[in-house]
Amino acid sequence: MTKKIILGTRGSELARAQARLVEKAIQAARPDTGIETRIIATQGDKARWLERQAGRKGLFTAEIERALLARDIDLAVHSAKDLPSEMNPGAEIAAVLPRAPVDDVMVSKHPSGFASLSKGAVIATGSVRRKRQFIWKRADLKVVDLRGNVPTRLRKLANNDWEAIVLAYAGLERLGLQVTHDQISFEDRQFFIEILPRESFLPAGGQAIIALQVRDNDESMKAIADLVNDLKTLLCLRAEREFLRLLQGDCNCPVGVLATINNDTMKLRGQLFADGSAAPQEAEVEGSSGDGEPLALQLLNVLRA
Repeated sequence: MTKKIILGTRGSELARAQARLVEKAIQAARPDTGIETRIIATQGDKARWLERQAGRKGLFTAEIERALLARDIDLAVHSAKDLPSEMNPGAEIAAVLPRAPVDDVMVSKHPSGFASLSKGAVIATGSVRRKRQFIWKRADLKVVDLRGNVPTRLRKLANNDWEAIVLAYAGLERLGLQVTHDQISFEDRQFFIEILPRESFLPAGGQAIIALQVRDNDESMKAIADLVNDLKTLLCLRAEREFLRLLQGDCNCPVGVLATINNDTMKLRGQLFADGSAAPQEAEVEGSSGDGEPLALQLLNVLRA
């Protein structure tokens, strides 16, 4: 009999929803396994102002990693894009669930869409990458800062004189905020949804991926994690994380990167906003699906050429 597994996660609604997806996947593969979810308050949850001081990388993962290494939990559940590209010694990403829709979406009060936003319209986002992408495509827009979990952000949109906010599609989907006819309902409010084109709005590395982290010497948990692992998603995540590691990028670095696999061919696309330039440097490379890390170095070299 497998011992009870203790999952560790943040306490936000989205984090809990992601932990439930992991629990469901493990129990489908191993119905005899008991699972407990332990909520861990992270630095980012306790001191939101730190996000402005030091970026988001690690603020939502460090305490969970410490609990993992201290053996207080058996498996850490993370949003992959929150994990620093350099991980704590003794911990590793053992598996990932299949990637959800990777796109960013604009959630607005009016149905006009991005192209029809009025001059000077106010858009809110907590991402430096998204801010630079919006200003690149529409220099006339005013982009303001946005913090909080997904429900908090939607409430801020309702209560502020903003035209729209930008969110990850995957977060809306995992919270059960179903998009119907390009609209969503939230707390008696109706908002309009537009999926932003990846050609311009390349997502963050690891976006829409749920990562399962274990101790690097815990072979039993590695075996369980492997039962629910989506190999293509894991290969894409490794390529994206290696690109960010080589770039030494984090959430405060305006960079987008996306790996996709089709017929054993990986395409890796990067978008980097250099200081003082409105338009990004962009490039795409491709190769074998198993060569993600060499492709990451190749992509970086092309962008820096």
